[in-house]
Amino acid sequence: MLKVSSAEKFSVLFTKNHRSCFTNFQSKPISNTPTPTHQQISHLILEQRSPHQALQTFKWASKLPNFIHNQSTYRSLIHKLCSFREFETANNLLDEMRRSIGSPPSDDIFVTIIRWLGRARRIKELIKVLDWVSRFERNPTLKIYNSILDVLVKEDIDLAREFFRKKMMGRGINGDYYTYGILMKGLCLTNRIGDAFKLLQAMKNGGLTPNSVIYNTLLHALCKNGKIGRARSLMNEIMEPSDVSFNIMISGYCKEENLTQALVMLEKSFSLGFAPDIITVTKVVEILCSRARITEAVEVLERVESNGGAVDVVAYNTLLKGFCGIGKAKIGCRFLKEMERKGCFPNVDTYNILISGFVDSMMLDSALDLFNIMKSDGLDWNFLTFNTLIKGLCSKGRMEDAFKVLGLMEETKAGCGGHISPYNSVIYGLYKKNRLDEALEFLTKMKSLFPRAVERSLSILIYCDKKCIEKAKRIFDDMIQEGSLPNAIVYDFLIRGFCEEGQAEEAFGMMNEMVGSGCFPLVSTFNILITQFCKTGKIGSGLKLVEDMAERDCLPDLGSYSPLVDALCLKGDFQKALRLCLQMVEKGVLPNYSIWNSLIHYLSPDVACLGDENNLCIDKILQSIVET
Repeated sequence: MLKVSSAEKFSVLFTKNHRSCFTNFQSKPISNTPTPTHQQISHLILEQRSPHQALQTFKWASKLPNFIHNQSTYRSLIHKLCSFREFETANNLLDEMRRSIGSPPSDDIFVTIIRWLGRARRIKELIKVLDWVSRFERNPTLKIYNSILDVLVKEDIDLAREFFRKKMMGRGINGDYYTYGILMKGLCLTNRIGDAFKLLQAMKNGGLTPNSVIYNTLLHALCKNGKIGRARSLMNEIMEPSDVSFNIMISGYCKEENLTQALVMLEKSFSLGFAPDIITVTKVVEILCSRARITEAVEVLERVESNGGAVDVVAYNTLLKGFCGIGKAKIGCRFLKEMERKGCFPNVDTYNILISGFVDSMMLDSALDLFNIMKSDGLDWNFLTFNTLIKGLCSKGRMEDAFKVLGLMEETKAGCGGHISPYNSVIYGLYKKNRLDEALEFLTKMKSLFPRAVERSLSILIYCDKKCIEKAKRIFDDMIQEGSLPNAIVYDFLIRGFCEEGQAEEAFGMMNEMVGSGCFPLVSTFNILITQFCKTGKIGSGLKLVEDMAERDCLPDLGSYSPLVDALCLKGDFQKALRLCLQMVEKGVLPNYSIWNSLIHYLSPDVACLGDENNLCIDKILQSIVET
C-alpha cells in the first residue's frame, strides 16, 4: 500500500525510462521550458499506467518553475489512485492538499472517491466519506450525500433507504429532486411499486412537487409490470406531462396490445404538439400493420413528421413489411422513392422485405428486378437476400434463375455463410420438377461445403433403400437434435420407407414434418401413403389426405383416387365410392379400368374384370351405375 502524508513523501527520483515519457517538457532545460497548464498536467497524470508513475508525474510537475498544483491536478491524481484501489493513499492526499494549496478538497474530489469506492463495492468505507469531509471542518453538501445515495441504490435499495433516513433526514438534510429521483429509480428497478408511491407522497408532503423525471420513472415501472391502468391514473395526476411520459404510456399500451388506448394516447400527444420518439412510433406502426391497418400506419408516420418528429429507415421498413403482409408489395415499393425524397435512404433490410413480399405474392420477376436494383444502388446482397430469392424461385420451378442467383451467392465473399438452406431449396426445386437424379447429384456435390450433413443424408437414403427404416430414422433424429435441416429427398425416402414397412402413422407424421419445413411432397408420395392408409382400413385418413392435397393446389391423380375407390367398394360403401368418382370427373380426372372394375365388381361379383366377352353384362351394370 502506497502512503503519502506530506510533500516530503513524494521525493522519488525519476528513472531514465520515466523521463522519456515527458520529452515534450524536457527537450530543453527546465528554466527555458514554457510552464504547462493544469489541464496538460492533469491529462499527463491520467495517462500513467500505474499509481507509482502517477505519483512521480505529480511530483515532477510540482518542481516545475511557476507551476502550483490546484484542485484539478489533485483530482486527476486521486482519480488515478482510486482506479487502482489505492484509497488510503487518496485519503492521505486530502490532508496534503490543504497544506499544499491552502484549500480543502472540493466536492468533485469527494464525488470521485465515492464513485470509485462504489465500483470497488467498499460500502462501509463509502459511508465513512462523510467523516472524511467533516475533518476539514465543513459539513458534507447535498451533492456528496446524493452521490453516496446513488451508489447505495445500485448496490442495495434497503441500505440506501436506511442511509436516507438516518444519515440524511436524521441530520436534517432535506433531499432535492435529484435525491428523490435516485430513490425512485432504485425502488422501481426492484419493483417496490408500493414503496415508490409512498415516496411520491412523502415528497409532496415535504413541499416538493414531483417533476416529470420522477413521474416518468414510476410510469415506466408500472407499465413494465403490466399495471397499465394504474399508470393511466398516475398520468392524469401529472400537471405537465412530457413527451417522455407519452412515449412510456404509448409503449405500455403497445406491450399490452391495446391498440385503441395507444392511439388515444398518441392523439393526445399530437394535440399537445409532441412527436413520439422513433422507437415508440415504430411500435405503433408495427401493431397497426399486424392488424392490416396499413392506411392508419401511413397516417401515423405522416403526422409524426408534421409534428417535427423523425422517421427512420426502421419505421419505414416496418411499414413496408405491413404492405407485404397483405400482399401489396408493389404499393410498398413506391415508398422507396418517398423515403429517398425525405432523406431516409433504404438499406439492405428494406430491399429484403420487398423481395420477400414479391416472392410471397409469386411476383418473381419483380423480386429479381429489385435484386438487380440493389446492386446498382450500391447495396451489397446479404445471405437473407439470396436465401429468400433462391427459395422463391425454386418453389416455382424456375431452376435456371435459381442456379444463377446461387452462383452469385457463391461468388460473394461471405458466400452462404455456412447455411445449408439455399442448397436445400435447390434440391426441393429439382424434387418438385421430379428431376430426382439431378437432385441426388446436386446433393452429392454439396459434400465439399457440408460434409457432415450430406454424409448423414446419403446414409438415410441408403438405409431406406435397404429397408432399414429404424436406422434411417435414428440418423434423422440426430440431425434434428443437432439443428440440421433435412432436405426434401430425405423426407421423401423416409415417408416411402415407413409406408413400405406398413407404418402409415409414422409416414404421416414424417409428411407433416416435411410440410412444416416448407417442402410439399410429390403427388406420388401422397399416393403411397393413401394406399397404405387404405390397406390398414384407415380410409377416412386417406380421404382427408386427398382433401389436403386439393387445398394446397396439389391435384390428386388416378393413383390418389384408385386405392380409395377400391377400399370403399371392398368395405361395401358404394355410394361414397361413386361420389368420389364423380369428384374425380369434376376435377378432370377420368376413371380408369381399375376404378371401373372396382365399381362393377361390387355390383356384380360374377364379373371379374372388363373384357369383350362381358360387354353385354357390363352395359347393364353401367346403366345401373348411372341410374344409381
